[in-house]
Amino acid sequence: MKKISMITAAAMACMQATAQQLPEKTEPKLTISGYAEAYYVFDFNKPEDHSRPGFLYNHARHNELNINLAMLKANYSADRVRGNVAIMAGTYAQYNMASEQELVRHIYEANAGVRIGKGLWVDAGILPSHIGFESAIGKDNFTLTRSLMAENSPYYEAGAKISWTPNDKWYFAAMYLNGWQRIKRPDANQTPGFGSQITYKPTGKVTLNWSTFIGNDKPDSVRQMRYFSDLYGTFALTGKLSLIAGLDIGAEKKGKDVDGMNAWFAPILIARYAFTDKIAMAGRYEYYNDADGVIIATGTPNGFRTSGYSLNLDVSPVSQVMFRLEGKLYNSKDDIFLKGEQPRKENFSIATSLAFSF
Repeated sequence: MKKISMITAAAMACMQATAQQLPEKTEPKLTISGYAEAYYVFDFNKPEDHSRPGFLYNHARHNELNINLAMLKANYSADRVRGNVAIMAGTYAQYNMASEQELVRHIYEANAGVRIGKGLWVDAGILPSHIGFESAIGKDNFTLTRSLMAENSPYYEAGAKISWTPNDKWYFAAMYLNGWQRIKRPDANQTPGFGSQITYKPTGKVTLNWSTFIGNDKPDSVRQMRYFSDLYGTFALTGKLSLIAGLDIGAEKKGKDVDGMNAWFAPILIARYAFTDKIAMAGRYEYYNDADGVIIATGTPNGFRTSGYSLNLDVSPVSQVMFRLEGKLYNSKDDIFLKGEQPRKENFSIATSLAFSF
């Protein structure tokens, strides 16, 4: 009996040790969430058609109460499979999806994934962009409005992604894409796009990210390869003060049979201070230099060379609601803005928003 007891105890110890070594399985879970953001922007250049500058895709209407984004999302996650489906409406969808087929203009996200190894996933479908630290979901960003670099780089992408998370510090991903923010590939374009992403979190207070894109976004007959790099870091300097610093650099071939590249770049710095868990303030400085008009064409001698300054106040009376107020100034090297019929170098606006999520 003593031997049997010893063998039984040893077997139980081995089973416990084995169980501790095996990864815990994720119980299947279906989550329904929603987000809605109403906004009002007053542009002091007073555009008669109520349309704000064409390089803006969020909060793009002047002097009218509107919805930037209303979204309903279903997320399913299990040990080996996962998926997301989200539908949307609002002026973000109206402006940002204008080049897509009408049937998909209200799809925010639609993708499925399967785990093929430890921390190794393959996902395919319409995915959130792997570029940048901002999304159209306003409550997740430091500022009410989006930055110039966010507005003029992809918010979404269509294709397939393989990602690997070896531990809680590193994340690696590679993408096969239909193009630069494309669901529908441009006509006469058979050239795929490729992306990559590396994220490093040395501590719980620091995140460093490097994302890239390579591809041709035009018909193959005029192929102009685009090369893009997005580098940013987020830093929780104290319990109240946080900082985001980023730099986008891009280059595109001047022409299929033309030597040389057209380049653009955009640095940004955002600081946020939380007075309490309900009140916070953020300030932003940004600069966007696209002298050759690759992304933002102006037809002016110096192209798009614009600085941006903003200051916003956030109030969250309850965790599901956020009220925001923001003042923002753009200052350009050329007269790229209009007030009536008068060209101007400046554009000043005041924006408010009220967001609800569940």
